[in-house]
Amino acid sequence: MRFVVFLYLTYLLLPIGLLCVGSLGESWTNTMLPTGLTGRWYLEVIDDPSFRRAFVTSLQVVGAACITNLILGLPLAYAIYNAAHRGVRMAARVLTLMPIAVPELVLAFGFVLVFSSDALPWLGSIWVLIAAHVVLTLPYLLQTLLADMEHLGLERVEQAAESLGAGFGRRFLDIVMPSLRHSLVSGLIMVAAISIGEFQLSNLVSGFLTRTYPVVLLQAFYGATGFACASTVVLLALAVAAAAAGALTARAASRQGETKT
Repeated sequence: MRFVVFLYLTYLLLPIGLLCVGSLGESWTNTMLPTGLTGRWYLEVIDDPSFRRAFVTSLQVVGAACITNLILGLPLAYAIYNAAHRGVRMAARVLTLMPIAVPELVLAFGFVLVFSSDALPWLGSIWVLIAAHVVLTLPYLLQTLLADMEHLGLERVEQAAESLGAGFGRRFLDIVMPSLRHSLVSGLIMVAAISIGEFQLSNLVSGFLTRTYPVVLLQAFYGATGFACASTVVLLALAVAAAAAGALTARAASRQGETKT
């Protein structure tokens, strides 16, 4: 069993390790490992204006996608959870999963067709790019919130509060939002992690000045290997930071649940 785990970890970590080694190598041509040691590739990534612009664009898209998910996700998840008819609730959950079930290429072509028309000539703008990321990531936040609502039995807690005279606004602010704060944070971190690394949809709907970091990263592999490795490690560091933040949030929520019990 340990041997299988070792093989899996090797398979998972070896490419990442090679990227890190390659990002610090002076030259890597027709050899098993790079030769020399240098940090200039990271300096070149920082000095490259296209990568700097793409990095800022990615952060803007991620931030806007998280805020939009927060504004839309919590009320929508609450409405789906409290749907009176069971069939309506199930149908709504299926519809919210459609962006996950549909290939990203199909979603991208849909955006291209709609926003390259004469009526809506916005293809390539950052707003269309943000909208595409929201469509792609919102289902993940919704599923996280709905699962937590069912786990907490939020409906019973609200019914008890309502029987004591609490109105909708007070129940939502004093019960729903505090109960879901950890799942909301972890869901938004998941949204950020997906948005940071998203390539296929962004590649088709972004413009030259609104390309995200993964889209620009593709061009790095047509140049020096060290530069490509260094620029990839930067993206990997962002993804790891998001994953670590999600893990810490989940751990805090687990500890709080154990304390309450």
